[in-house]
Amino acid sequence: MSADRQDWPAGVDRLILPETDSTMAEGARRAAAFTAPIWICALAQTAGRGRRGRAWAMPAGNFAASLVMRPAGPPAQAALRSFVAALALRDALVAVTGRAEVFTLKWPNDVLLNGGKLAGILLESSGAAGRVDALVIGIGVNLAATPDTALLEAGALAPVSLLGETGITITPEDFLTHLAQHFARWEAQFTTHGFGPIRSAWLQNAARIGQNITARMMRDEITGTFVEIDTQGQLVLETPKGRQTIAAADIFF
Repeated sequence: MSADRQDWPAGVDRLILPETDSTMAEGARRAAAFTAPIWICALAQTAGRGRRGRAWAMPAGNFAASLVMRPAGPPAQAALRSFVAALALRDALVAVTGRAEVFTLKWPNDVLLNGGKLAGILLESSGAAGRVDALVIGIGVNLAATPDTALLEAGALAPVSLLGETGITITPEDFLTHLAQHFARWEAQFTTHGFGPIRSAWLQNAARIGQNITARMMRDEITGTFVEIDTQGQLVLETPKGRQTIAAADIFF
C-alpha cells in the first residue's frame, strides 16, 4: 500500500537514509542545521535505542524515523508530544489497514496491535534555562518482522508485526508519508487547543483503562486500577492506599 506524496505536509522536510546508527542520534547531530521540522527515516539502523537506554532491534523492512523540531514552550509541554506522536502513529496505522479496533495505546509510549507491542516512541530534547532548543521524537514500528523475543525483559509484552498480524505490506518510505501527515494534523491541534483534546483522544484509545496494571519504577512498583492520565500526562492509578500519580514507569499487564 502506498501513500500519495502530495499528502506530505507543507513546511516539513524529510531525509531518507539507507543506513545510520540511530535516527535519534542522527537527529541530534543535525539539529543545529535545520530551520524547519524534518523527518529523518533510515532503512537500516545499527544502534537503535529505546527507552531507558535499551537497544531497539530493527529487522529488515521495519520502520525507524525521528522528527526533529524546535517547539515553543517549556520542557514539560514539549514532553506531551509523546501523546501527539502516539495518536498520529495510531491514525497512520488505521489509514494503512482500515482497521481501527485492533490498535490501542499503552502508556507512556507504545502502540499495540491485537494486544502485542507493534511500535514504540522515544523523546529526547536539548536546551538550557527552561527552554527546549531541539526536540527529537523517535518512532520505531515493526512493519515487516518482530525482534528476537529472547531480548525482552521478563513480563514485557510480546512483539508483533504489521505484516504478521494483518498480512499488509508497506514500505518505510510510504509509511512515513502517512505518519507525517497525521502528525502535522495532531500537532496543529496541540498548538492551537492545548493538551486537553489530545488527552481526551488518547484516553479513548488507551489499553487496559479500568483494569489492574503494574507500574514499575527504578526502586518501586505500584499495582492498581488504571483510572486516567492527568493534565500533565502522568499515569493515575487507584490503589489500596488511594490514588497515586506516576510521572515515569514501565507498565506491565
